Amino acid sequence: MSLLEATMGSGDYQYDTQARRYLISEPRVNERIRVPEVRLVGPEGEQVGIVRIEDALRLAVEADLDLVEVAPKAKPPVAKLMDFGKWKYEAAVKARQSRRNQATTQLKEVRFRLKIEDHDYQTKVSQAQKFLKSGDKVKAMIQFRGREQQRPELGVQLLERFADDVAEFGEVESKPRQDGRNMVMVVGPLRGAQATRGKGGAHKPRQGGGSRRDRAAAAAREAREEEAQRAEPKNSIADAMPEELKQQASQANDGPKPGPKN
Repeated sequence: MSLLEATMGSGDYQYDTQARRYLISEPRVNERIRVPEVRLVGPEGEQVGIVRIEDALRLAVEADLDLVEVAPKAKPPVAKLMDFGKWKYEAAVKARQSRRNQATTQLKEVRFRLKIEDHDYQTKVSQAQKFLKSGDKVKAMIQFRGREQQRPELGVQLLERFADDVAEFGEVESKPRQDGRNMVMVVGPLRGAQATRGKGGAHKPRQGGGSRRDRAAAAAREAREEEAQRAEPKNSIADAMPEELKQQASQANDGPKPGPKN
């Protein structure tokens, strides 16, 4: 046994020339297990005990299975009877599913000045909403100039306004904090029940006027309410009469009423 095998344990290794290190390729199987005895585990996980490698290989042939070294550093090494081909296939399927289920979240950055114009601010908000809807995090950064660094509370107010305007698609993960001449805040996409609430729930406009989108939504909502009130069903036939007919009926009612004839 070489010094490398004695240091890292028995097993098959291949040399990675780029990383300049030895990597374990896969466990040793059947005749590639070069030890005098192993602690044998049956195909259902039952403990067989310590047996000679020849006996373990014979049991593997009789059961039409493979002898796989699962713990090469144990004394003696642990080997298990299994269908190695089936195990490799199932492991590959699980690895693919795990990679598919992993969300590749990226950190997008949105920068703006403290004295930003409303149009530019709305553009930044739209970009952040797009990032959040695609599942990425947003790092909002305010860049201070000159004496603006003496008014950090203005930066906090602007970032809080930004958080309110993207609250339909994300929530604050890192509150505003000073970072040199900048102030940063991290907003993450909504997950699980919060995502459902963000899609189905009504977006509440920010106090004090809100953004342009909030004001437009409020105006549209008021217009729909007025139309609904005008379209309310009439409770009687008299309510549905035109105003002219109502006036004529009122004048007729105000005239002299017929009395009993003498």
